Amino acid sequence: MGIYFDHNATTPLVSAALEAMTRTLAEDFGNASSVHAFGQRAKAHLDLARTRLAGLIGADPAELVWTAGGTEADNFALRGIAEAFEARGRRHLVVSGIEHEAVLNTARSLARRGWQVSIVPPTGDGLIDPAEVAAATTSETALVSVMHANNEIGTLQPVAEIAAVAHTRGALMHTDAVQTVGKAAVDVTTLGVDLMSLSAHKFGGPKGAGALWIRRGTRIAPLLTGGRHERNRRAGTENVPAIVGLGVAADYARASLGDHERDVAALRDRLEAGVLARVPGTVVNGNTARRVANTTNISFERVEAESLLIALDLEGIAVSTGSACSSGTLEPSHVLKAMRLPPGRTQGALRFSLGPTNTATEVDRLLDVLPGLVEKLRSLTRMPATR
Repeated sequence: MGIYFDHNATTPLVSAALEAMTRTLAEDFGNASSVHAFGQRAKAHLDLARTRLAGLIGADPAELVWTAGGTEADNFALRGIAEAFEARGRRHLVVSGIEHEAVLNTARSLARRGWQVSIVPPTGDGLIDPAEVAAATTSETALVSVMHANNEIGTLQPVAEIAAVAHTRGALMHTDAVQTVGKAAVDVTTLGVDLMSLSAHKFGGPKGAGALWIRRGTRIAPLLTGGRHERNRRAGTENVPAIVGLGVAADYARASLGDHERDVAALRDRLEAGVLARVPGTVVNGNTARRVANTTNISFERVEAESLLIALDLEGIAVSTGSACSSGTLEPSHVLKAMRLPPGRTQGALRFSLGPTNTATEVDRLLDVLPGLVEKLRSLTRMPATR
């Protein structure tokens, strides 16, 4: 088996979730909207998963709407609020410049429909300043959307302060918490938001299942229309086995969160300190005091990140150059560009995102092979310095 340092892209499926999903596929195949016993068993699975997830994020189960993942949840939040608020004359949206493309591209789509969109840039260490959000927000703002933790550099944003700013203008607040739910303590009441997106496969659940938490009383138009599923908020037959897996993973995350967060942070710090000590010309991107426990983003001077990623992969070590949803492109990270880092630094950046299955032995293996790979690549390139 190889070494997997790409948990922000996706996580291994928790064994208990796999077992529950397999059992559901084989035994409880009914449609949760059917009134007969087969259907009611499936509905009971949905209700249990909803309760489990609500317990993880401090929510009322009735406020959760199942989606196919984080991207759908983000689209639902932005498009649903936009449609609900257009009639009131509020056609302004505020987002940060480091959002996931599911938010940024949806905002751009709304702009083509005539919406005004303000994009708030981050500071040089990847944080969003609530004062900048306040300056961008007007009496016509319908929604402010700022992610809880950035998927590339791991920075934790001051979401509660930003939510307070949005509410003073009569706007709603959405946060994409895909990278924090199940990895860090998340409580919707403490955050003060009105909508929150999450995705199962980021915390040990399956791909293809996620949710949008919608505060009770929030007016939102459904993204998908059709049947009366999910209290008329998301049409379509629910993916019961995947949602069962999400619920089991949520229970597992809730039970183990504190221990896992502490252990993963120690491994991340070991990796980060080792890289900085053993490889000259390296620098960490983003604020190191306000970030999720599992993530570090490091730039390697005079190294093309894609080349280093491939070299590590040949050694059996999986890392990332940024968002998995942007892989295959040669464009530098939009997050690092928004932070106004120099081109050499953005082109030489790798993300290491760890999980509870990683070990100190795996970190040490990376530290053994990395210096030689970097030295070899530098000998073959004429890339400019990162600073």
